[in-house]
Amino acid sequence: DFPPCRKNFRTGRKMSQSYSQRVETRTNADGSQVKTTTTTYGDGRVETKTETIGGGGSFNGFSSGGGMTIVKPRAYGGGGGGVGGRVIKPTRPSSRYSKGWGSANIRQPPKNSTPMELEGTTYKEIKAQCLKEGRLFEDPDFPAVDSSIFYSRAPPRQFEWKRPTELCEDPKLFVGGASRMDIKQGELGDCWLLAAIASLTLNEKLLYRVVPKGQSFTEDYAGIFHFQFWQYGRWVDVIVDDRLPTYYDRLVFMHSEEKNEYWSALLEKAYAKLTGSYEALKGGSTSEAMVDFTGGVVEMYDFRKEVPANMFTILTKAMERGSLMGCSIEAKPGQLEAELPNGLIMGHAYSLTDARAVNIQTSRTSGVIPMVRVRNPWGNECEWKGAWSDKSPEWNYIPEDERQEMGLTFDSDGEFWMSFQDFTHNFQKIEICNLGPDALTEEESGGKKKWEATSQDGSWRKRVNAGGCRNFLDTFWTNPQYRVHVTDPDDDDDEDLGTILVALLQKERRKKRKEGLDLLTMGYSIYRLKDPDCGPLDLTFFKYNASCAKAPAFINMREVCGRHKLPPGHYCVMPSTFEPNQEGDFLLRIFSEKAAEAGEIDEETGIQDIDPPPKTDEDVAQDEALKSAFIGIAGEDMEIDAYELKDVLDKAFKREFNFDGFSNETCRSMVAMRDFDRSGKLGFDEFKELWADLRVWKGMFKKFDQDKSGHLNSYELRKCLNGAGFRISNSTFNGLVMRYCHKDGHIYFDDFILCAARLKTMFDIFKEMDPNKTGTAGFTLDAFVQTTMYS
Repeated sequence: DFPPCRKNFRTGRKMSQSYSQRVETRTNADGSQVKTTTTTYGDGRVETKTETIGGGGSFNGFSSGGGMTIVKPRAYGGGGGGVGGRVIKPTRPSSRYSKGWGSANIRQPPKNSTPMELEGTTYKEIKAQCLKEGRLFEDPDFPAVDSSIFYSRAPPRQFEWKRPTELCEDPKLFVGGASRMDIKQGELGDCWLLAAIASLTLNEKLLYRVVPKGQSFTEDYAGIFHFQFWQYGRWVDVIVDDRLPTYYDRLVFMHSEEKNEYWSALLEKAYAKLTGSYEALKGGSTSEAMVDFTGGVVEMYDFRKEVPANMFTILTKAMERGSLMGCSIEAKPGQLEAELPNGLIMGHAYSLTDARAVNIQTSRTSGVIPMVRVRNPWGNECEWKGAWSDKSPEWNYIPEDERQEMGLTFDSDGEFWMSFQDFTHNFQKIEICNLGPDALTEEESGGKKKWEATSQDGSWRKRVNAGGCRNFLDTFWTNPQYRVHVTDPDDDDDEDLGTILVALLQKERRKKRKEGLDLLTMGYSIYRLKDPDCGPLDLTFFKYNASCAKAPAFINMREVCGRHKLPPGHYCVMPSTFEPNQEGDFLLRIFSEKAAEAGEIDEETGIQDIDPPPKTDEDVAQDEALKSAFIGIAGEDMEIDAYELKDVLDKAFKREFNFDGFSNETCRSMVAMRDFDRSGKLGFDEFKELWADLRVWKGMFKKFDQDKSGHLNSYELRKCLNGAGFRISNSTFNGLVMRYCHKDGHIYFDDFILCAARLKTMFDIFKEMDPNKTGTAGFTLDAFVQTTMYS
């Protein structure tokens, strides 16, 4: 079992032959025996050997106090068989500072070198610096540590980060080019990502946009690689080092069939960095990765509801245009990735890699049959077992030359053919990624028609514009609103309709999983606009107007997409979460057959004069009381400062409102609003003008505080400001709510008056500085500071 003399596999030196042993034996309840042998060597090392004999299986292993564990699985009879326990690979030197392991010469960073900063630098610049300094790149933004793999738990066992140069003799990025067969799933539940990568390999131009050419492990190798992904309207370059998680010198996650091919493993690492960790890739939709590889928009079809009559034509045309496609079967509760009798896996993402009409010839008949080719990213024997499966008798009806043209193989590689009819009867969902207008150049697209596209960045903010779906009518109207013009692209047909694709994509949710945030349930509604130049639609509009189209469903996916055929005209697209007050950022994309204008429906910030409401007897009495109070407090100079103003107004408003009185800050701002000579005080005439504004503002506050709570919510605030003559853009209103909203989500009377006073002051100053009404006011820095400070 344990020879008295052997060599240490790390140093090659002989170990001491001097040792002592202690043996302990105990019997388990199932009759098995556990024998533990502890060996202490003369050089201080301690090794323990544990053997379980009999019972339901056995396991034998050694553990070393010197940081090394040797494992030898062994079965000794018994009933159940099998191996238990934790298997740990012998620890080799760290790849950072090792040299000469295998065939690699790993260069360590120069002495006294500082960690590399990636911010603002390019792949070429970092690589050149590494080559100049004679170091291999180590990514500071995605380090080789456990937290880059898991964010919610510790690793199930000890992984080692190793470079391909440490794992094999001749590592290559590609071996014989990229193929869908290069992708094998590891221990990560990201089959959705693998299915998208397999589809990506079918379009070489798209593949080499994601995996830029000119990278290798030979020429100017510096341990650095880069990949490009589409992210929320732009292409980003993701730089990584080539240290990969391994166990027993094997890649833990995605890998290639070829042992020395690493493009797929490095692509997965770059995507993990993009989303925050490897664990963040667990679970998802193939469409998500398809979009990030192409910038396209994904349509989904649910065959349980309907199989469109032209579905096979849709598939063949999509294949011709280089679209990426995936398919799946819904998993039953508690049966995720369970195998069905027909060989297909539930809750598992497959790639659709071909669709064609195949010629059939028999002694009695000939014709064509629509067929599709599907690939399981596991790349093993888990394949379809029905008609047209590997080596099924149906293939005898296909001529040999036809089979060769199809690239037919009968390997246990996860890829198989099905008739289109069987495909629609067994698979339930299919995702088709239509390429965006910037996915390929005109030359690369071969002159084929491409969609025109517009995009808008937006967000839902709690208590501001996160109004929820139409079920919550009182707040639904506050959601972001976008105008789009639909045109009929075919002037010579009888169908007076135009097609648009609406794609609503929520941002960065996968990366935020570590913060406990998951995908929002979201969708959109579309409304016909009678006035193409209208401002934001209010509650009244949505009370009396129904939507003319909407998202296929409100669903917790990263992107919701729908295809709509609408009469030419102007429309409002309303993206929303299902529940109100759910925060998130989104990208709204609208694809149309002809170039079309689209943009946010917004208000232009401004102010209009509002006449004070007619005076009631109560108002007249209040005016007299205020005049008396002013005279009594002002003194001989007939002026009051902010603190004296507080005394005057508190006496008047505490009778009407249940509040603690105005704050000093509010009173200072009210003085500044009418203090044109910057004296810090108000005369009686200035006070009367202030009082006129206050009567308007208190009237609006009472009108829109419908529940008489003494405060407004943010939705009431906008209507209240509009009633007072203020017109506020969406972005400005967002800032107002953040600034004046209390922690309980309410705007109290004092804060409302402060907000209105500062708005009025800013509008008045802007008008003064823009006498020609150009919409632009000029300030020196000193004047700007004075204006913003004293308001």
